[in-house]
Amino acid sequence: MGYILWILGFMGAHRFYFGRPVSGTLYFFTLGLFLIGWIVDLFLIPSMDRSADIRYREGDTNYNIAWILLTFLGIFGAHRFYMGKWLSGLLYLLTGGLLLIGVIYDFWTLNDQVSENNGQAPATGLR
Repeated sequence: MGYILWILGFMGAHRFYFGRPVSGTLYFFTLGLFLIGWIVDLFLIPSMDRSADIRYREGDTNYNIAWILLTFLGIFGAHRFYMGKWLSGLLYLLTGGLLLIGVIYDFWTLNDQVSENNGQAPATGLR
């Protein structure tokens, strides 16, 4: 999944997926650190994946499915419907992901939301 999102990595998608929202935001605004960071990340993905596996545990809600839905259908709230958050999913559907601000928020917090949905305490601190 990380490599698939890496294709969109110049927008920071893979960084958000691996629980690194600060660098994901930086990549978003600088097009993957002017594409140089994006290319370097091709080799860093295995270590970022191991780090994320330690922080986030699997459960009934699948991280990969949630991320695919957020990345490609986030403005429609598909990821929120998947996680059982029907009211906010409907709100996203009717407002275009709360005018995209909600989608950006979810890029920052989706891993913690899935962890919480899986019955785990969310990770603390910025990664």
